[in-house]
Formats: sequence, structure tokens, C-alpha cells
Amino acid sequence: MWTRRMRSYSIQAVLKPAAYGLAALLLAGLGAERLFAEEGRAIPAPALDEAPAAAHTETVVLAGGCFWGVQGVFQHVKGVVSATSGYAGGAKDAAHYEMVSTGTTGHAESVRVVFDPKEVSYGKLLQIYFSVAHDPTELNYQGPDSGTQYRSAIFPTNAEQARIAKAYIDQLDHARSFGEPIVTRIEPARSFYPAEGYHQDFLTTHPRYPYIVINDLPKIENLKRLFPREYRAEPVLVEASASAN
Repeated sequence: MWTRRMRSYSIQAVLKPAAYGLAALLLAGLGAERLFAEEGRAIPAPALDEAPAAAHTETVVLAGGCFWGVQGVFQHVKGVVSATSGYAGGAKDAAHYEMVSTGTTGHAESVRVVFDPKEVSYGKLLQIYFSVAHDPTELNYQGPDSGTQYRSAIFPTNAEQARIAKAYIDQLDHARSFGEPIVTRIEPARSFYPAEGYHQDFLTTHPRYPYIVINDLPKIENLKRLFPREYRAEPVLVEASASAN
């Protein structure tokens, strides 16, 4: 499996033409249906969700492995105003990729999702998070990436979000929706720090990068298949959402 480690390399050094050629070769030789192991999972919607809100926007921070794919998924969800890759769970002065990648800073690669609750509910975002964005039964790893920085975690921005997330995890575990216990942690009162610019919109700007092809593009297809009413073809990008504010 193609990993995304860039601890000692610049993004320019990693994105070599050969990498694009490998992705094309994989697709041509194997076919997308055989290459993509991630199938997504149909799970029930939360029995408990937030009441309709008068607020124009709400924010939640979600972690589920490499933030490239998680960001990409939520950028394609209707009602999401912005999705920003970053770090949550650790101190501000250590919120840098080189440091977070050591797995010793307490951070998780995370995505800050700002959404319009009149268009998409918090509960629906959680349903997408658990069924499409990542596998919540993998403890401190996702696919080819391992370490506490890749843990499954929800960083709620208020007590109600935390209560609904816990209730949903209990609901899914009780229903044995995944066959194994969910290991997602709920970590309130943690700050979020945006990641470096080269990490933002990575799935959209590098759709042929092998890691994206193998690990993340299937998530977008699963979103489209499992949540056709919530899927939007044009992603909301960080640069565009920032300029609109």
C-alpha cells in the first residue's frame, strides 16, 4: 500500500512524475473495482440529532486518519461551508507536520468542518464520518498509516455535540454495525490549528497522486453511492471558502 510519509521531504520532492505514472499503471492494469478495497458501509442514521438551529453555521472537528481524504469527503457534502485540514489534541507550538508526524505531540490529523445546520445536520455529518470518511474500528491507525496522530476522534465544540456523538457510538455498537467495537474517542475542549498550505485541498489538486488514488478517491465514490442526496460534485475549497468570508 502506498503510504504518504513526508517527514524528511518537501512536497515538491514527493510529487514526482513517476508517482503519477504508477497510479495510471495501477488503474489501467488492475481496474478501479479491484484496486479499491474500501467499500464504505451503510449504517443507520443517528437516533439522536441536534434540534433545528437558528445559527447560520456550526463547527465540528473530526479526525480519522490522513486528513487529505477526510477533508476531501466533507468538501463534497452539501451544506458544508468549509473543510480545513489541521491538527487537534495537542499544543499550538507543536502543531506542525514534521512534529505531529512523530506521533509524540498528542495531535491528531483532523478536519475542521463548518456547516450550515439548515442544510445538513450534525447527525448526518457523523453518519458520513463513520460510514465513508474512515473506519472507526481501527485503533491508532487508518489503512497504511499508523500512530496516534491517525486516531479516530471527534473534537466537539459544545456539550450537545459530545452527547450526540456518544449516543451515536453507543447506538452503532449496540447494533453491531461494524462487527467490532468502535474506538473513536470524544475529546472536548481541544484547539484546532490549520495545517500547512500544501496539505489543503490535496485530494482535489492531486487526484492522480498514488496515495489519493488508492486510499481516498474510493471514499468520494462511496459518498456519492451511499449519500446521493448529500453529495455535490463541485467541492468547496479552502481558498474559495476563505475568500468568501
